[in-house]
Amino acid sequence: MSATPTEQVQDSAAESTSSEQVINTASETAEAANQALAEEDLSIPEDVPTADDPSSRAAKNDLSGAGFTLDEFASLLSKYDYNFKPGDIVNGTVFALESKGAMIDIGAKTAAFMPLQEVSINRVEGLSDVLLPGEIREFFIMSEENEDGQLSLSIRRIEYQRAWERVRQLQKEDATIYSEVFATNRGGALVRVEGLRGFIPGSHISTRKPKEELVADFLPLKFLEVDEERNRLVLSHRRALVERKMNRLEVGEVVIGAVRGIKPYGAFIDIGGVSGLLHISEISHEHIETPHSVLNVNDQMKVMIIDLDAERGRISLSTKALEPEPGDMLTDPQKVFDKAEEMAARYKQMLLEQAEEGEDPEVVPLD
Repeated sequence: MSATPTEQVQDSAAESTSSEQVINTASETAEAANQALAEEDLSIPEDVPTADDPSSRAAKNDLSGAGFTLDEFASLLSKYDYNFKPGDIVNGTVFALESKGAMIDIGAKTAAFMPLQEVSINRVEGLSDVLLPGEIREFFIMSEENEDGQLSLSIRRIEYQRAWERVRQLQKEDATIYSEVFATNRGGALVRVEGLRGFIPGSHISTRKPKEELVADFLPLKFLEVDEERNRLVLSHRRALVERKMNRLEVGEVVIGAVRGIKPYGAFIDIGGVSGLLHISEISHEHIETPHSVLNVNDQMKVMIIDLDAERGRISLSTKALEPEPGDMLTDPQKVFDKAEEMAARYKQMLLEQAEEGEDPEVVPLD
């Protein structure tokens, strides 16, 4: 049934009232929003951090719980440092043996090469006598990288340095060493000590063998000169023998010897394998022109020790001190030898008395 005119008017009035309420509500909401915006403080706070303020940056991570420290990390990186320099000693792994040398991995960009002649301070037949594939050892860097970026290595240089260090220590200890003679020449004999070539001057070889027959003999030796800068290693066989003999000898002792050589200044007497010098001034109280006028090579005689110089390996001898009467060595040498022990006892007593008379006064230490 259709609405009456009166009802239609009432409905229209109701709709008009509802629309007005919605508009009023929206207007009130907008005014409230504007009021809130007006009341809000839009100024920049004073405590806002600037860009260079550390507090404005992201916090750093704490690495204390990581699997390694910064020092360990730096150490790890150092293992991959390719800045190798000549003179450095590095660890390397042998990974290939070739006819002219060995290829070595030292952690560089390119495998390093060690020539055959650098494998040892001693003579070797081949690389396999010294090296094994996979072996890890120290190597000396000899030169800068070549055009291919390859370094040259050496074991011989390391052994050479350490050999001189060892020889210097042996000299400091005044050690007696044994070494094999591998060659002789006009000046003396050649030996090897810790791989280094050493020379024994002929004047320091004390043996009845001809020099040429010493090859392959092992001799006791003392150091005379150790000079790495000049590459000089000089040794003495005589000093070693004299020292050994000196341990059983004493000044004033009479020994039996044989004349092995005569010089204008005296005679060399062999006393049990070592040589002592009977100076011309110690042959007799009487003046003589030359030792040849009194002595002959191979003469057997008694002599007395008047000085032992271990530092220079010298034994000084005398027959003058054994003369019962001045000049007996010229007129009756046998008399001298017969009374040698008696005269030596007098000599020792004289030395004892001189020592007692010449005692140093007691030294009082200063405060």
